[in-house]
Amino acid sequence: MELKTVAIALPEGANLILGQAHFIKTVEDLYEIMVGTSTQVKFGLAFCEASGPCLIRMAGNDQDLQKAAVQNAEAIAAGHSFILILKDAYPINVLNAIKQCQEVCQIYCATANPVEVIIAEGSHGRGILGVIDGFSPKGVETPEDIQARQQLLRTIGYKL
Repeated sequence: MELKTVAIALPEGANLILGQAHFIKTVEDLYEIMVGTSTQVKFGLAFCEASGPCLIRMAGNDQDLQKAAVQNAEAIAAGHSFILILKDAYPINVLNAIKQCQEVCQIYCATANPVEVIIAEGSHGRGILGVIDGFSPKGVETPEDIQARQQLLRTIGYKL
């Protein structure tokens, strides 16, 4: 088995959700979740089929984000993985609905940070072992950092 990392190429201002599902119906169901959750969200989705023709299935309502999702899925190339790239919404707005999707087995990350996907490659395919999401901590927050965090949540509308 060979281990490698794949860096996700995330468009400016976008977030991603990386997960694993188990059925070709995932593409349609995740599409419906996205458009049913927010009328303003822009997104692209790619799903790596793990049997039959083993194609990268895709959907979305933004061509550039869909293209980015497909390019990342090609780089990851792990069976039954999916990547959803979104703008004009945050993962927190859709994550619970995605986790409730019958086909979704797990979520590896939901972030706007730089992401490296840890891949294991065996004799018949690839699998995701985990992710490196963002950077390592540089210390513990101070009272000023706490104030800044609380203010940010209010600025972006998540707290009163």
